[in-house]
Amino acid sequence: MMTTRFKALTKVSALAAIAAIAAGSLVGCGEKEQAAAPAAAETAPLKVAFAYVGPVGDGGWTYAHDRARAAVQAEFGDKIVTSYVENVPESADAERVIRDMASQGNSLIFGTTFGYMEPMLKLSPDFADVKFEHATGYKTAGNMRTYDSRTYQGAYMAGVIAGAMTKSNTLGVVGSIPIPEVIRNINSFTMGAQSVNPAVTTKVVWVGEWFNPPKETEAAQSLINGGADVLMQNTDSSAVLQTAEKNGKRAFGWDSDMTAYAPKAHLGSAIIDWAPYYRKAVKEALDGTWTTGTSWWGVKEGAIDMVSVAEDVPADIKAKVDGIRAGFKDGSFAVWTGPIVDNTGKEQIAAGVTADDGFLGGIKFYVKGVEGQVPGN
Repeated sequence: MMTTRFKALTKVSALAAIAAIAAGSLVGCGEKEQAAAPAAAETAPLKVAFAYVGPVGDGGWTYAHDRARAAVQAEFGDKIVTSYVENVPESADAERVIRDMASQGNSLIFGTTFGYMEPMLKLSPDFADVKFEHATGYKTAGNMRTYDSRTYQGAYMAGVIAGAMTKSNTLGVVGSIPIPEVIRNINSFTMGAQSVNPAVTTKVVWVGEWFNPPKETEAAQSLINGGADVLMQNTDSSAVLQTAEKNGKRAFGWDSDMTAYAPKAHLGSAIIDWAPYYRKAVKEALDGTWTTGTSWWGVKEGAIDMVSVAEDVPADIKAKVDGIRAGFKDGSFAVWTGPIVDNTGKEQIAAGVTADDGFLGGIKFYVKGVEGQVPGN
């Protein structure tokens, strides 16, 4: 911004100034005087913060979020400043960390795990000027909205490959926490496998955490000991894939491309790309169009895909996965279309009916072919 400094005029300079003013008045006779336009005020960058449940180096969930954060920072440049806190537990610590983010002037805050829902909802009235974004939740407020990815689409594509590649007809899944999101993925993986191999059954071991490599390793080994020869996980590290390789079995990457962690075992990675949604949210915050609501993005929006499919997967199976991906994109294919029965034989979705998002968001049962019971049921 330009500033004008005033100095005392000498007698001579004062007379010269008066003469100049008089001359200017004569020249400008009959014209409107135009005031100099004030210099534009500098706009401060939008401060954007991310709360992560795991470390950025987990290779999976948090790694995917942080890659998207970096992509958005690069795209918007000096219009935004991003920051993050990793390893934020789903506990009272979450409220403390997110409150601190808001107090430090962050006006757009992303909470990237289900367990941050209640803390963010509690904080939203205290920081009315802050826009809160909660991943995988279902509660909103005037300044809090939810976003999610249709990970079950990636799980289904993984299942198609698993059903073709298993030799024992026993698949294994390492589950994190038995919420509808994870149960839905286990079921979708199983249904994908059964679409090419009706003899498939799925075993599940729960670890009760999102990121705990030793527990994930132990669970994967237990599944292999129980006869599973193709594994998938809904946990955040590469431990399951690496355990499969050590045992000469096959497995999938989850959330990010995990090929490099265990290339011999790797069958493909069901990835999430959060960048499209983060790009949208940041743009809306910058241009003033941000509103509350919900978003659930999948293959169609570029948020979900199956990548780096192994060379030894049969060509017809690769073609089938390509066809499913195309069906997700144009809306011609939906995973949860009946008839679908649970593993007790009860019909959950009638023939020809496609489940809506309300149904998908409340799934608490295993489909036919998944062994055991959902914890808590």
